[in-house]
Amino acid sequence: MTLYETDWYAWTQEQAALLREGAVEELDFPNLAEEVEDLGINLSHAVSSDLYQVLIHLLKWRYQPSLRAEGHSWQDTIVEHRDRLERLCARKPSLRGQLPAMLVEEYPRARRRATLQTGLGLSTFPAQCPWELAQVLDADFWPRTP
Repeated sequence: MTLYETDWYAWTQEQAALLREGAVEELDFPNLAEEVEDLGINLSHAVSSDLYQVLIHLLKWRYQPSLRAEGHSWQDTIVEHRDRLERLCARKPSLRGQLPAMLVEEYPRARRRATLQTGLGLSTFPAQCPWELAQVLDADFWPRTP
């Protein structure tokens, strides 16, 4: 068994040290390539997850306005995840270009989740996202009640 298989953390530290030393011939290229790729995928998943959370809570905000007064948790969640999206995309600008596709992918999931969380029928929520991406990301945008 290799260090990669038995102690992943130790393997990462070893690979980092080899990179710093320029010891290219000693690097575990196949696993290193896989791990670097996974880092990017995980970051993309984080952005997608934050967008999903914003969408769920915007739907709840719009379609259950009477429950907004009970607390600020929906508003806090929207603000928190919008902030995360902004930070991630500012630090990793290429992720911003993936947001339009993520919106199309995540909205149906958010719609189903909002249905479960609110008890409202699926038909309550539009089949297509009712907001432009810029609105979803805009810190000053709060959907109006239909």
